[in-house]
Parts: sequence; C-alpha cells; structure tokens
Amino acid sequence: MKVLIIDDDPLALRIACARLARENVGLLTAQNGREGLALARSDRPDLILLDLHMPDLSGFDVIRELKGDADLCMVPVIFLTGSGGADDKVRGLDLGAVDYVTKPFDAFELCARVRAALRTKRLQDLLMEQAHIDPLTGLGNRRALMDRLERECERLRRHGGSLSFIMTDIDHFKTVNDRHGHSVGDRVLHEFAQALQQECRRIDLPARYGGEEFGIVVPDEPSEQAAILADRCRRRVEALAVPLREETVRVTASFGVSSADPETADPQTLLRRADAALYRAKQTGRNRVCSTDGAAWCT
Repeated sequence: MKVLIIDDDPLALRIACARLARENVGLLTAQNGREGLALARSDRPDLILLDLHMPDLSGFDVIRELKGDADLCMVPVIFLTGSGGADDKVRGLDLGAVDYVTKPFDAFELCARVRAALRTKRLQDLLMEQAHIDPLTGLGNRRALMDRLERECERLRRHGGSLSFIMTDIDHFKTVNDRHGHSVGDRVLHEFAQALQQECRRIDLPARYGGEEFGIVVPDEPSEQAAILADRCRRRVEALAVPLREETVRVTASFGVSSADPETADPQTLLRRADAALYRAKQTGRNRVCSTDGAAWCT
C-alpha cells in the first residue's frame, strides 16, 4: 500500500520516511500542497500524512480539495501538526481527517497510527468492492456501472477524447425462466456475463444493470469501435450452449450503442440513447446491434 507524506519541512519528511521505512509500504513525498495534490491524483495513495501549516496551501485547503475529488475522497488523511491546540485538531477532524499526529514524531505512535489507518482502508476497500459486485454473475452491479459512467463522463469533460456505452438484453429471457425454471435462468445469466467479460478489454467495465439487462462502459472508443465490440459479444452469446439433461439451452441478445463527446458527456444521456438503440434492435428483429448513429449489424 502507498503512503503519501505532504510536508514543507524537509527534516520532517526525512524523519517520517525513516520512521515508516520498516512498515512495508511504498512512500511518496511532496514538499507543498499543490505538489501533494498532483501526486495524489496521479498515484492514488492509500493513506495521506498531511502537514497542517504550509505556505502555499494549508492542510485545511488540501483536505478540502481531496474530499471534493470523487477519486480521492475515500483516501484517509492523518494530519501532522506541531501545534497541540485543540481547535486545529477539531477543525481537521471535522473536515474529514481520520487522525492526527503531533510533531516531533514518536516513532512507535506514528507507525501505530499509520498501521491502524491502513487496516481500516483495507476493510473499506473490501466493503466497497463487495458493494459493487453482482453476486450471481461476478460482474459489477448497477452501482458500479453508474459510478464508472460518472467518472468517465467527468474525465471526458475535463480532458476530451471518446466514450461509448453499450446496453444489452437477452432475447426472450422470460421464456427460458418459464420453460426451464429460474435456476437454469441463473446459469444462463452467469454464462452470458462471462461471454461479455471475455470480449471486453481490461479498461472496459461490463456490469449487470438489472434482471437480464447488462451495460458495458467503453472508454476511449467512438461508437463505431464500440459497435464492433458489441457485435463480437453478440456472436459469442449466440454460440453459447448451456447443457441440461435432455437438451441444450441457447440464447441470443440484442445490443444498443451510444457515445458522448466532451459537450454531451452525461451518464443519463448515454443510458437513454443506448436504451433507445437497444429498443430499435429489439423492434427490428433481435439478435443484432444498433447504434445511435444508425449503424446496425444483423445475423
């Protein structure tokens, strides 16, 4: 796990690094608030030790920036302060710090507080991971999908580029449940999810949106490339065979593709447009891909 230390005092930085050298953590250091924020955004530390009094940005300013950043707001912060005053400590805790350590550091206290904060962070990460996983399919759930879409839209608005989204639905899935029962339907959902995951890149996010409906967040790709990915998924799903005692269950799926640019990057807009394209795929024969630009791949 990575620990970022932000302190404008070079001696304090060296002492803190020396104290934590045996803690089996990666150490990052910054000598002012702006440098610390840049490092936090680029390296995503698991814990930040933050000096309270710095000339460019105070520790209070830095923690406000951290807590306002969707990617960093859950990183625990321990304040480093040379002041024993209760007011600063209370203010820091109210702003979101999890603890504070008074300078000059006591070696055992500093290490113990860092270990405690990292244990809490590990448990927090585990809970967050479980909260974002669909237990049936092993993919991300609706919360994971919406969180990722929001982050990707924010990135697109800030930095430009491309972003696409795929909505997919198993054709006639109710018939599978009605004919074979929900246990077989669950097997089909699991195999369907694995088929999507096998076609996606590592940076894509396939997730279960609800029921037999799934979504795929496709960063850095225009709609044309996302439609090609969707068609690969369609063909893999079409080739699925879920064996039963007497027969084999086969399904197909329909796909809708939407895309965004920096001016139109909004999760709800992407969802609405992908859903409209999916509806068109269903209405025009199923087992096909339709995109918001009108392109379609049919069997």
